[in-house]
Amino acid sequence: MRHSFALLGLAALAVASDVHDLTKDTFDPFLKDHPLVLAEFFAPWCGHCKALAPEYEEAATTLKEKAIPLAKIDCTEQQDLCQQQGIDGYPTLRVFRGAENSAPYSGARKAPAIISYMTKQALPAVSLLESATALDEFKTADNVVLVGFFGADDKSSNATYLEVAESLRDDYLFAATSDAALAKAEGVTPPAVVLYKSFDEGKATFEEKFDTDALAHFARTGATPLIGEVGPETYAGYMASGIPLAYIFSESAEERKSLADLLRPVAKLHKGVVNFATIDAQAFGQHAGNLNLEIGKWPAFAIQDTTKNLKFPFAQAGDVKALTEKTIGAFLTDYVAGKVEPSIKSEPIPEKQEGPVTVVVAKNYDELVINNDKDVLLEFYAPWCGHCKALAPKYEELAALYKNHADKVIVAKVDATLNDVPDEIAGFPTIKLFRAKNKSEPLEYSGGRTVEDLANFIKENGSHGVAAQVHDDSAEDLDTDAMPNQAPAATETAETVGEKIKEKVVEAAEAAKDAIVDSEGMDDHDEL
Repeated sequence: MRHSFALLGLAALAVASDVHDLTKDTFDPFLKDHPLVLAEFFAPWCGHCKALAPEYEEAATTLKEKAIPLAKIDCTEQQDLCQQQGIDGYPTLRVFRGAENSAPYSGARKAPAIISYMTKQALPAVSLLESATALDEFKTADNVVLVGFFGADDKSSNATYLEVAESLRDDYLFAATSDAALAKAEGVTPPAVVLYKSFDEGKATFEEKFDTDALAHFARTGATPLIGEVGPETYAGYMASGIPLAYIFSESAEERKSLADLLRPVAKLHKGVVNFATIDAQAFGQHAGNLNLEIGKWPAFAIQDTTKNLKFPFAQAGDVKALTEKTIGAFLTDYVAGKVEPSIKSEPIPEKQEGPVTVVVAKNYDELVINNDKDVLLEFYAPWCGHCKALAPKYEELAALYKNHADKVIVAKVDATLNDVPDEIAGFPTIKLFRAKNKSEPLEYSGGRTVEDLANFIKENGSHGVAAQVHDDSAEDLDTDAMPNQAPAATETAETVGEKIKEKVVEAAEAAKDAIVDSEGMDDHDEL
């Protein structure tokens, strides 16, 4: 009987779920009945999907009160629907406004982030505030909100503000008012924008000449804590900011707070030029290796150029006394002035290229990949990655096909855990085609992992259009899981982030970007 009651209890929990299960038959009708829907396309065996499940359920319960439904589709049972939607990885989350209008969900995979993101989606790009009460309520609607104060006849400022709000609506809440009394009470003279936040000084005011770029920069800069905390929830935001990130590694919360207070004047001096953040070295210490720091020697400090993926580690002493306002201040001053050389991690250049696959390292990356007139198919791999190991024999076979076309096509690989590369890597293996006539915009491969598929990709997309003769048996699937199973970028911990510290984690996260972990081994790595 005890077992029967337990089963009944589990059944009751399943029935009580606030996440809607959709099928091919119910998908379109559901989207027709609900103007805004967040849908998750998943597979039951996917580790990241399992990690997302309780967060997704919690968000669904909260958002139910706001009439924003969350749905899920099991792609192992609804293969036709998922194929129709072009799903090539799990979990994939999309925001639907009707069956024909969807956009990728770009927030973090945690309940608070999902709730905040979908709440923003439900609001107009700019909410109109007509009373002091409405303004007071809006100020605390999220951690960061922006309010524009304009005259009703100021069409230029209103148009600029609306354009910025439309482009950043996924990140922040925007509102506006033309009430002169409200502007006076807030101490601003229209046209102006006030950014209210739940941290640091509480608010920032923009009263410069209205320009979309300047206003967007103001929003991003003001929304970033003077010294924040790098973790699964924040890593992707820092990477997307376009501003270098200065890391303060420490094992204890007390020491991180102490160092943050100590370096606050340095961070304030360089606000808007370099972001500062502490990072828990106990949980995410392996990420220090991605920044070319010595793991275990804490506290430590490093700067990462997030756009070029360059690393600038500060000389490590493993002594808190070495990190002072004076020493770090001087390091930052030199960095901003371009006087600090980046640290490049690289394996030695091979004395001889053995085997059909060309081995690329950081020191010969430009020579072999960029500075030539060949189509280069480059695999970014990790030695421990199971999918990379499975791909290896097929990749060797592929490379051998181009032996007689070496003047036009190179099939190459680079160990992205031991070599700094300028490309954003979100999973292993990642395969990119650097075309002879357009090296600056490589094409990322997302097809099946067979020799035939890869050869067709080179033929159809390469600048030279070289066709290789593929043997009949080469069309066998290398990995039936295909691309949806590629390992997410990560450093080394115990928490899944997709994207995350890299959902780019992730959940980038999510890596960081240079290190990735197979979904089977997620529990052995700390992913940012």
